[in-house]
Amino acid sequence: MIVAVVGAGPAGMAAAAAAADAGADAVLVDGEPAPGGQYHRGHPPRLDPRVRHLADSTVWAVEGRRLHLLTGPADAPRRTAAALDADAVVLATGAHDRVLPFPGWDLPGVYTAGAAQALAKGQRVAVGRRVVVAGTGPFLLPVAGALLAAGAGVTAVCEAAGGGRWLRHPAAIDAGRLAELARYAAVLRRHRVPWRRRTAVVAAHGDGRVTAVTLARLNPDWTVRATRRVPADAVCVGHGFTPRLELAVAAGCALAGGFVRVDERGATSAPGYWAAGEVTGIGGADAAAAEGAVAGAAAAGATPPAAALARARRGRRFAAALADAHPIRDGWRSWLDPDTLVCRCEEVTLGALRAAVAHGAGSVRTVKLASRAGLGMCQGRVCGPHVADLVAADPGGPPADPAAWHRRPVATPVRLGELAGPHPPEEIT
Repeated sequence: MIVAVVGAGPAGMAAAAAAADAGADAVLVDGEPAPGGQYHRGHPPRLDPRVRHLADSTVWAVEGRRLHLLTGPADAPRRTAAALDADAVVLATGAHDRVLPFPGWDLPGVYTAGAAQALAKGQRVAVGRRVVVAGTGPFLLPVAGALLAAGAGVTAVCEAAGGGRWLRHPAAIDAGRLAELARYAAVLRRHRVPWRRRTAVVAAHGDGRVTAVTLARLNPDWTVRATRRVPADAVCVGHGFTPRLELAVAAGCALAGGFVRVDERGATSAPGYWAAGEVTGIGGADAAAAEGAVAGAAAAGATPPAAALARARRGRRFAAALADAHPIRDGWRSWLDPDTLVCRCEEVTLGALRAAVAHGAGSVRTVKLASRAGLGMCQGRVCGPHVADLVAADPGGPPADPAAWHRRPVATPVRLGELAGPHPPEEIT
């Protein structure tokens, strides 16, 4: 029995190991050269020797349980086409940073929090001497910690949420998470970095690159109460995460709340497909690994271990608490003006987006075609969520469709020459 696991982060590695434990032929497919994902970047963990690891391999389409792959680095001139027929598939494709737009977010010196962390952890690159880390969610703390360890000067960590909603979920916060929070707080204190709640970066300023930002004190709905301008040579922003759902949507997996809907064992609504990790909810590396262990065992036809099921349940409780404590509030739209870019790839402004709706664009697809938002290199992966939010909030806009920006027959960029090669794809057995 072949169990294909897509994604080699904590969830995917655990799923592949669990499938191998159950006696399956576990094949781990990932687009990076080393396993571990963002969490283990720079320090890849040891992979289970029973698992076949297809590194530098991108799944660009699925047909049933047949995976179409391109092997070789994404920027390589000649990648090899291959296909893998699996008896079961575990999707552990993870998530990427979500960033809300603001005036000046297209300036050099504005980074996603994940990119800044990757540079710090993987390359020991300090992105600036006066860095502001801003957004919402606990991920801001390890980002600040990684920047400080790389030698960057962090002047503030700005959290848009107030923090009080965590009190609603005492059962979701265990001793380990409290200890982790205490460690990060100690790092900030040691470096004298203020941790400001209900504060956001609402504008970046500079001629050619960032030289200053506007910090706003926020109301509970994230509308601006008061502002001040502070110097900065880099801004690292992250407003949570967007799950990578292209393959899940292509496979026919149902969504719930913008994530893949799964049962307790990680099974999706699509026959033969399981999902684990951040595609099912944002809960951190430990929760992702537990879900991966459960889904990998179940996909291989085994009964998941009781301990893994219990850890996965705790992880789901934490993910639900995290979503409740750090929601995106509607007031962020008030930070924008008509000239603010909402799609950086195609340089589409908020004004152009509103004009498309005013001229009758009645669906996300027609908004994209009329404005070109989401038609650039990232294919809407960065701008899709907030463009959909802005369009749905417009009185004449189409309703939000969580799957719309992920619905594409080709999941990742593929060269035409790679599709039209003279030879059939290599069959992986």
